[in-house]
Amino acid sequence: MYVSIIFIIPPICLVLAALTDFLEMTIPNRIPVILFCTFLAIAPFSGLGIVEFGWHMAAAAAVFAVCFGLFAFNVMGGGDAKLLSAAAVWFGFNHSLFDFLAYTGFLGGILTVMVIAIRANWEVFATIGVKFPKTLMVANKIPYAIAIGAAGLMAYPQSPLMISAMASMR
Repeated sequence: MYVSIIFIIPPICLVLAALTDFLEMTIPNRIPVILFCTFLAIAPFSGLGIVEFGWHMAAAAAVFAVCFGLFAFNVMGGGDAKLLSAAAVWFGFNHSLFDFLAYTGFLGGILTVMVIAIRANWEVFATIGVKFPKTLMVANKIPYAIAIGAAGLMAYPQSPLMISAMASMR
């Protein structure tokens, strides 16, 4: 049963966060809460020892500390900081967390350039009939959960919990 949760909950939460951020320029608080609480609920059943569990919590705390600093300097939105921190707990301190953060930065840069280009050329898109959410066009921010969600989906198969879940299926 816990294996199903590992396969389903994080990807669904990441996709929902990306969609709501794209459509509404906001990430509902329940998404990071579900991500974090689900991890806490399945951790005892997933074979994580107390040390591994501690490293997963430390990864989330470290990502949260950096994101909080970025939020304090108005570089990152609060919803993005919460989502990134809640997703980080699923990776722990290892190469998959680094991959997740690197993918997030890379995809976030591409996303930022794309959104700026769309906003600068909105007349062209309107002429050919392409419509974007009004919040995307008028807001002065980037829906970064799209990058976080895509990066999470790219890096998640290499996370320790996913590898463990896949091995238990054999």
